[in-house]
Amino acid sequence: MNEALHELDVRRMLCPMPVIKTQNKVRTLSTGDCLRVVCTDPGALSDIPAWCRINGHEVLEIGEADNEVFVVLRVGEDNGALF
Repeated sequence: MNEALHELDVRRMLCPMPVIKTQNKVRTLSTGDCLRVVCTDPGALSDIPAWCRINGHEVLEIGEADNEVFVVLRVGEDNGALF
């Protein structure tokens, strides 16, 4: 497998920026790559998974630790989809 794990730091950004930054990063990745998005906006726990469902990406993990939240996703086939 050629899957890669990438990380996106969107701490201190508020809605809708975590989703927009996630979308922009996903556009640069390959199908099957994984992206861990680290945020301080708790709304990202619902916003990013909703964006993934709409755009065909798979949510692998969601969590919270030390006043931060994270979402790990696997890039689907259409990584250039719009918000």
